[in-house]
Amino acid sequence: MSNRLTDTLFQLVHSLEKSEKRHFKLYIKRSSAKEDLKIIQLFDALDKLPEYDEKLLLKKLPGIQKPQLANLKSHLYKQLLASLRLIKASDNIDLQLTEQLDYARLLYTKGLKIQSLKIIERVKEIARANQKFNFLALVLSLEKKIETLHITRSSHESVDEMAEESLFIAGHIDRVTRLSNLALQLYRRYIRDGHARNEQEEKVIKEFFKAKLPSNAHEIQGFYENLYLCQSYCWYAFIRQDFLMYYRYAQKWIDLFNADPRMISVETGHYIKGMHNLLNAHFDLRNFSKFDDVLEEFINYSKTDTANQHDNFRTHTSIYINGAKMNGHLMKGTFKEGLALIPEVESKLQEYALYVDNHRILVFNYKIATLYFGSGSFEKSIDYLQKIMNGHHANLRTDLQCYARLMHLLAHFELGNYDIIEYLIKSVYRFMAKMQNLTVVEEEMFKFLRHSFGVSPRKMKPELETFLDKIKHLEKNRFETRAFAYLDVISWVESKVYEKPMSEIIHQKYLESKHTRR
Repeated sequence: MSNRLTDTLFQLVHSLEKSEKRHFKLYIKRSSAKEDLKIIQLFDALDKLPEYDEKLLLKKLPGIQKPQLANLKSHLYKQLLASLRLIKASDNIDLQLTEQLDYARLLYTKGLKIQSLKIIERVKEIARANQKFNFLALVLSLEKKIETLHITRSSHESVDEMAEESLFIAGHIDRVTRLSNLALQLYRRYIRDGHARNEQEEKVIKEFFKAKLPSNAHEIQGFYENLYLCQSYCWYAFIRQDFLMYYRYAQKWIDLFNADPRMISVETGHYIKGMHNLLNAHFDLRNFSKFDDVLEEFINYSKTDTANQHDNFRTHTSIYINGAKMNGHLMKGTFKEGLALIPEVESKLQEYALYVDNHRILVFNYKIATLYFGSGSFEKSIDYLQKIMNGHHANLRTDLQCYARLMHLLAHFELGNYDIIEYLIKSVYRFMAKMQNLTVVEEEMFKFLRHSFGVSPRKMKPELETFLDKIKHLEKNRFETRAFAYLDVISWVESKVYEKPMSEIIHQKYLESKHTRR
């Protein structure tokens, strides 16, 4: 995969669909220039290469010398983007608006000021209807330039309205910028470190959130302001493991789109991300029936034209749905049934290799390892955990890296590999301590594992019962629940105490919870 990602032109060529490749060739062949015929040869050669290899590429292009290649690649890249812009313009409101504004600018430079202003009026209407205020600011800037430099016979009223609208948009953009910055900073903090590990970390997050949240945040109006406000609260709650607040704002996030369905096609990426977060919230709260309902709704949405309009939408919808399906099996204890998903997930990750980030791969490897662990396939679990432990994830999810090592240790414990367990205990403990990832649950676990070496098999059950008693009361502690969310230690110990498979223990809890809620 690393070779495939080394060349930007290679990435672009291999991201194209059949219709886009066909359109490009029609677009480029309109010109009979010799140089353009060479870039078609380069395009075809790149399209047939499974991985980027410059030496092999030059062999396939005998008429092109190495010094020419860089310029040809640059020319091909620009022509591909120009072709894509033409074919995608009708699918994207931003491209449509940009195109119209370009026309207005061209007419103005030709001295056709009135024609330019007519286009500007149409563009403003479209921008307002789709709440594209950032773009509206650009349009108003051109309009004010024309009105300032030329006599257009515009009325005083229209000029005053323009000035008033400019001030309103400036305030709107400022609020959206502040809220989107806050949402982004919180999200990046979660990607780097995961959940807050203690009261001190929670205090830091609270102070940061309070300092960055606009003072009038709850008085705001407008789709984008509310969207970024919901996102900010979602990440704030999720980092603090306040899963009820997380659910409430994930639902508000989706409610914004339900109140104005037109925005689903305008901001499809945000809608898909919102559905993903709503599913995660139901998973964290173990809202089994609502989880199933939202997942079904999301699957139905994934089949719509809007969801399949762009590579990003299609890719992320597929990834989030597969991740949610895995979560469904994890929370219901149906681990063996969940294993059936793995071939499709890995196939999709390979298919979308150009688009999938390392964080997503890290999460999937952990979910797959957990499914294997829960189903009793400890060797296979170790294989996937080693992908996390040996991967290049230094600045990604230190929490997952810690729990991957802990699960790896438990898998070897299950396999009876006692010759390496003592070493692993020391190694994992040092790593988690270094990452400041040790909670009371992990401390108790390490104590039990160290102590287990001197305990005979027939005396192990009382030791397990004591260990279970020590950690069971921590199940409701917010800062300890993180350990149970990543690795259901309580169910693992219960499976040892009651001599039942871990999957059976979790499934029984799921059935009891469903019965209680009814």
